[in-house]
Formats: sequence, structure tokens, C-alpha cells
Amino acid sequence: MTDSPATVALVLGLLEGLTEFIPVSSTGHLLLAGHFLGFESKGKTFEVVIQLGAILALLTVYAARLWKVFSTAHRDPAAMRFIIAVLIAFFPAVAIGLLAHDFIKTVLFETPILIAVMLIIGGIVLLFVDRMANVPNYDDAMTLPLGVALKIGLFQCLAMIPGVSRSGSTIVGGLLLGTSKRAAAEFSFFLSMPTMAGAVALDLYKNRNLLDWADLNLIAIGFAAAFASALLVVRWLLGFVSRRGYAPFAWWRIIVGTLALGALLMGF
Repeated sequence: MTDSPATVALVLGLLEGLTEFIPVSSTGHLLLAGHFLGFESKGKTFEVVIQLGAILALLTVYAARLWKVFSTAHRDPAAMRFIIAVLIAFFPAVAIGLLAHDFIKTVLFETPILIAVMLIIGGIVLLFVDRMANVPNYDDAMTLPLGVALKIGLFQCLAMIPGVSRSGSTIVGGLLLGTSKRAAAEFSFFLSMPTMAGAVALDLYKNRNLLDWADLNLIAIGFAAAFASALLVVRWLLGFVSRRGYAPFAWWRIIVGTLALGALLMGF
């Protein structure tokens, strides 16, 4: 690798922020980019922890709305119900993540061909679901029935396979369950907050003995880059999917997955 580790960390941080909240698999992009750039982080912690930058960007954009929800939950049944819906959707990822963490990190994260294949398959699925002409039953992410929220949470667990995409699996789940394209994306935003925070906390605990100061410097660079790029994406995404849908992201997945798979099969 000719680039310095700091430069690569910057590039990967920008890539994380740009891809975290769109249905293309930020983890898949990071792992493939790291593979081709020759970047290795101890315990793959870099790729997980820089997601905090993306979480902070999301919290920045939704700060006022979240404050209203949590400050009124004690007297507003709708606000309390929304909090419960997010927690219910979050629960399956907690259960499966705790049980399968080591397998995911040591086996699935270390299989670039699997990631490339899942990018392609996920793109085909997203393209098919995006073209469905169903009339949505739910147009507000904050009023989804609890049962629908739980099912979306189950869909989210598919993203533990790198290359599937956390946002992609929740969005596809939402669309199949009758949400509008905008509501599917926004509920994915809200669900990402506890999910990503929990993943970071678990990964830091599991790899606490592997980190050193050099790793932390690179993580800080990636964190800042992820925050800046994610901030732009979050402000732009809902309007885009309302107008254009998810087909552009589906084609991106298919193209990137195909190119990566070809490169891997040629020995790169």
C-alpha cells in the first residue's frame, strides 16, 4: 500500500459516512476497500467504531425531533409508543448479535467474496422491491404498528452478513410490510441509532485488549470524516428517495459487487 495509513483512514471514513444510511452496505464497502487498499485494523474495530461519526451526524440532524419525543414521552402516548416501537425493532439484533458476534467478526468479515456476492444479490432484491407498485399503508415512520416494527427488526438481522446492508435490509423489510419509501428510510434512521451504538459498544468491549494509540489516531480521523460525509447524506436522502426511489442504489450495489467479485476471482 503506497498511501499512508492516515490517508486511507480518511478515505474509509468518508466512505463510511457516504454509505451508512443508504442501502448499499457501508460495512461491505469498508471491508472491500480495506482489502484492496491493504488496510488492516486490529479486530476490525476501526470499521465499526467510525460508525459513531455517522451516528453523531444523525443525532445532529434529528436532535430537535428526538428531544421532543423523549421530553414528552411521559405525557404523550404517541411519543412513548414510538420509543417502544424502536426498542422492539432493536431487540432481535441484540439477541443475535450477542450470540453470533465472534462468528460474524472472525468468519463473515474475513470473506471478501461473500461480501461481493451479497452486494449483487441485495441489489437485485432492492431493485425488485423498489419496482413493486403496492400502495403504502404507513406513511409516517413514527406511527408504525408495533408488530410491523418487530418484523422490520427481524429483517435488520440479515445485515449481520456483511454486504447485505443494515439500512437496505430494514428498508426492504419496511417496503414489503407496507411502508412508504420515505417512511422506510426514516424508520431505518431511527433504528440505526441504538443498533449502531450497541454494535460499537460490544465491539469495543470484545476488542479492548487489541487497541493501541496508533489505532485510536486512525479511528479519530475516520470518525471525523464519517461525521462530515454522513451529515450531507442524511440531509439529502429522504428527499431523494421520495422522488427517485431506491433503484440507483440497487444498480450501484450490482456494479460494485460485480467489479469486486471479478477482481477477487482474478487474485487481487
